[in-house]
Amino acid sequence: MSDSAYQFPHRRYNPLRRQWVLISPHRTQRPWQGEVNPSSGFSDVHYDPICYLCPGNERAGGHRTPRYESVFIFDNDYAALLPDSPAPQTAGMLPLLRAEQERGICRVLCFHPDHSLTVAVMDEPDILRVVEAWVEQYKELSANPSISHVQIFENRGAMMGASNPHPHCQVWATEHVPDEPAIETESLKAYQAEHGSCLLCDYLKTETDQRTRIICENDEFLVLVPWWAVWPFETLVLAKKHVGSMAEFSAAQRAALANILKQVTTRYDNLFETSFPYTMGFHQTPCDGEQHPEWHFHAHYYPPLLRSATVRKFMVGFEMLGMPQRDITPESAAERLRALSATHFTRK
Repeated sequence: MSDSAYQFPHRRYNPLRRQWVLISPHRTQRPWQGEVNPSSGFSDVHYDPICYLCPGNERAGGHRTPRYESVFIFDNDYAALLPDSPAPQTAGMLPLLRAEQERGICRVLCFHPDHSLTVAVMDEPDILRVVEAWVEQYKELSANPSISHVQIFENRGAMMGASNPHPHCQVWATEHVPDEPAIETESLKAYQAEHGSCLLCDYLKTETDQRTRIICENDEFLVLVPWWAVWPFETLVLAKKHVGSMAEFSAAQRAALANILKQVTTRYDNLFETSFPYTMGFHQTPCDGEQHPEWHFHAHYYPPLLRSATVRKFMVGFEMLGMPQRDITPESAAERLRALSATHFTRK
C-alpha cells in the first residue's frame, strides 16, 4: 500500500508493547516557533585533558583512566545500582507503598581512545571490537546468579542526556527484569502461545515482503522504521535468524552487527548533516533462570530530531497524558533514510 493511503490521522498497534500510537501526517505543515537547539557538530579534539574518559585522565574519587588503546571498561563511578544494596525497610508499610530490593552492576564501556569519534565515523574493525566487548559483557553478567537482565545502551549527544561526548555506552545489569523488556517478554510469549511462532520472525517476513519501511540490510541484520514507530526517525534493528542474545552470535553475525550499526548511524548523520543524537539499546534474552525461546534479538534507536538538526520532537501533553503521537508516517521516514548515502557526508 502506498504512503498516500496513510495521509489522514489514524492509529497503529505496537505488538511488542501492546499499545497504540497516533499518527497525524498533516501536522508536519504547522509553523514552528518553539525551542530551537544548537546543532550537534563534530569534534576535532582527539584528546581532551578534562575528559574523564580520555586515556590517562583522572576520574571521580581519584580513579585514573588508563592509557588504553582500544575498548576500555570500568565500573561506573556514579552507579545507579550497587551489588550490595540492602533491602528497604518495609515492615508496617501500607500495601500501596511498596518497595523492593534492587541490586545490580553498572559499567561504562569506552568505544575508542579518540575523543572525536562516533560510531558513524569509526572504522568497522573498531566497531567490531566494541561488539566483541558487548558479547563478553553480556556473557559474564548474565552468568551472575543475582542478575536477571543485562541492558546495553548508548545515549548519543547532549540532546539525549549524554554527560560526556567521548564515544561510550553503558551496561546496566539488574536484579529484576526492567519494565520495557518485561513488557516485550510477555508480548512475545503471548504471541508464541497464540500463533506457535516468533512475533519478530513473522514481522520480519511481513516487512521483507512489503519492503516499504526497510532502510538497509546485510546478510544477518535488517534495519527498518517499524510500523508502530513513535519517534520521527525511530528504527528497529532485527536479526534475520532467530537468536535470543549476543551470546549465540557466530563470528559472521558479530561482524555483520558492526556493519549494520555503522550503516544506520551514517544515514542518521547524513539526514541533516549533523552528529545525530539518539538513544540506542539492545533487547535480548533475560537471564532470570527461565527458558525464553520466544526472545528474538533486536535493537531500538530512538532519535529525537524532527524537522532539522535543531528542531526536535517533544514527548509532552497528549503524549504524556494520552498516547504516543507522531507527525510523519513511518513510510515517509523510511523513504528519506533509505535514499541517503551509506558513505558519511564528511568523507565524501
